[in-house]
Amino acid sequence: MKAPATTQKLRGGYYTPKLIADFLADWAIQTATTTILEPSYGDGNILEAAIEVLLRRGAQMTEIPSFVHGVEHDAQEARKAADRFAHLDIPKLYQLRTSDFFDYCCETLFEQTRFDAIIGNPPFIRYQHFQEEQRSIAFRLMNQAGLSPSRLTNAWVPFLVASTLLLNEQYGRIAMIIPAELLQVNYAAELRQFLIDQYSKITLITFKKLVFDGIQQEVVLFLGERNGDDRTGIRTIELDDMHELASFQYTHFSLNEIKAMDHSREKWTQYFLDQDEIDLLRLIRLNKQVTLSGKVIDVDVGVVTGLNDFFILTQQQTRDLSLGLYTQPIVTRSGHLKSIQFTLDDFIENSTNQLPSRILDAPNVPFGELPEAVKRYVAQGEANGVNTGYKCRIRARWYVVPSVWTPDAYMLRQVHSFPKIILNRTRATSTDTIHRVKFLSDLPPKEITAAFLNSLTFAFTEVVGRSYGGGVLELGRICKPSDSKAAPPLLPL
Repeated sequence: MKAPATTQKLRGGYYTPKLIADFLADWAIQTATTTILEPSYGDGNILEAAIEVLLRRGAQMTEIPSFVHGVEHDAQEARKAADRFAHLDIPKLYQLRTSDFFDYCCETLFEQTRFDAIIGNPPFIRYQHFQEEQRSIAFRLMNQAGLSPSRLTNAWVPFLVASTLLLNEQYGRIAMIIPAELLQVNYAAELRQFLIDQYSKITLITFKKLVFDGIQQEVVLFLGERNGDDRTGIRTIELDDMHELASFQYTHFSLNEIKAMDHSREKWTQYFLDQDEIDLLRLIRLNKQVTLSGKVIDVDVGVVTGLNDFFILTQQQTRDLSLGLYTQPIVTRSGHLKSIQFTLDDFIENSTNQLPSRILDAPNVPFGELPEAVKRYVAQGEANGVNTGYKCRIRARWYVVPSVWTPDAYMLRQVHSFPKIILNRTRATSTDTIHRVKFLSDLPPKEITAAFLNSLTFAFTEVVGRSYGGGVLELGRICKPSDSKAAPPLLPL
């Protein structure tokens, strides 16, 4: 069974390293009278950094009102921060509130309160774990800002939007730790356009090494400035790791121009390219001697079983359970595809080595009409609660896995060395760790498979793909015929 999500993962909270908290606070807080908001303060790392910067800027606790405002939804985390500051004699310098940030945002907008600096590390919570009560308010705020959230929208997106709405419109600064998804995923496309419209200057600081221990999540430091009508563009800065922030000289980097690109559709990963490089890629795409992969292949996701541990079996398990007649061959991992073609000999080798290589293909009939061997196995699954999982629960018959069709070829979904198409010489389908490919043209499949291996395709997949963390490039369904802009090219065919 798949391990349940941890409380930390469900809450989306990962503590901000002190080096980053100090950097964000030092950049965002310009004067001793800057008003500051931390929208999800957790255990108080960023709050503490903000207070230290204010004091360093010359703030006097006896003469000023509360300048640092913190909001935290989780009561246990809020208590940690309260205990942390209890011994400090600075009661007039900060104000902590245990509340839902989106509720707080609505109240604060109504009161027409704005902040000079907003610093934070918003929670990374997927849609399905985003509590409905919070999500409905968050999405309403996004709608008011002219955005249209979807079932792919992660919680950090409305956090960034709502924080922007609370920022001083003339000279506000926002400094946030944001998933690198901001640069590249489709569901953040309209957010990118929103940010371009809202900020006169944006700096994106990325890291070659992961920031948070224990999670494969790449992040960027989003630094947004408002300077009236003085719009000076976007720049990207890549550091080796967060330790370089200690000696980083922000003013030494000149701003890039705003690139000639469609910010509502094109990914910000292109800001790592020069304008002439972007223009060259566009010229190549328009060249009639270059065939776009979307013209010759259709890429779809692999089989989503609901629980691979139950539905995917080894050859030995298939024999022991007498399920041979009710299974189909399957490839479960990219590591099982060793060449640019997958042959019957390769499949037999995987099966002999007892790699998971058969998928349950139960007849689409009521439970009472199932063959005895299948009925026993399905009953065992129900006893173990397999049928209660989301993907199984929403099926008409939970034990019937949909879309078990055989592809013409496979495409790696997560790429470490280089992307490739693997020609399928078997009847095996694949799990959703591998994309399934159909050939659309009369061109020989061998030629298409070979043509995909070239420097142009590699370059374009870097632009249209998603950096997944740990040196892995993730390719979505990038070759749909309807989306030619997302399809990498092949060599002339």
